[in-house]
Amino acid sequence: MFIFKKKYFFIIESIKEIDLKNIKNFGKYSIIYRNNSPENIEILKRFRLECKIQRIPFFIANNIDLIKTLKADGLYISAYNKNLSSNYLKNNFKIIGSAHSIKEINIKKLQGCSEIILSRLFKTAYKNKVDFLGVIKFNLLSKLTKTPLTPLGGINSKNLNNLKNVNCKNVALSSFIKDKSNKIHASLR
Repeated sequence: MFIFKKKYFFIIESIKEIDLKNIKNFGKYSIIYRNNSPENIEILKRFRLECKIQRIPFFIANNIDLIKTLKADGLYISAYNKNLSSNYLKNNFKIIGSAHSIKEINIKKLQGCSEIILSRLFKTAYKNKVDFLGVIKFNLLSKLTKTPLTPLGGINSKNLNNLKNVNCKNVALSSFIKDKSNKIHASLR
C-alpha cells in the first residue's frame, strides 16, 4: 500500500498533531499550520526552528504577522480568505492557497498562489460537507488550470491507493495524520 508523490503537505491545527522525529525524508514534507488562535509563541518558535533544522518547509495560514514573527517559509491562504493580499511579503515567500471550485481557484491565482490545494477529493465524515470531487472531476479541473493542484480531503487508508489515479504531483493530508493508528510514514514515500 505505497503511494509515491513528490511532496506531502501536512495540515495541522496544533503542533501536538505531528512528531517531527517520525519524518525521515525531509525534502518531501511540508507543514501548514492553520490555527486561528496560535499556541504559545515561544513553543511555536522552537517548533519552527526544529522544522528549519530538519529542512521541513513551514507555512502559516492567513496570518502575515505570525509569518514574520516565526520567519516561516510561506503563506497558506484558506479558501474562505478572499481578501488577503500577499503584497506585504518579500518575494522569497512561497504562497499556496486552498479552493473548492474553479471560481475559488481563479481567486487564488489572483492572490499570487503558486500552488493550490483543492478540497474534497473523497467523501468525508464532516457534518454539512457531503459533496466531494472524486478522481475524475479532480483530474478534469486539473486540466483546466495551469496552476498545480494538490488534492485534500477524505484521504484514508482505505482509499490511499486511489491516489495513483489522481493527476497530481503532491498530496495534502489533514485528518489522516491526526489518526494515530495510521502508519503514514510507511505508506507515504
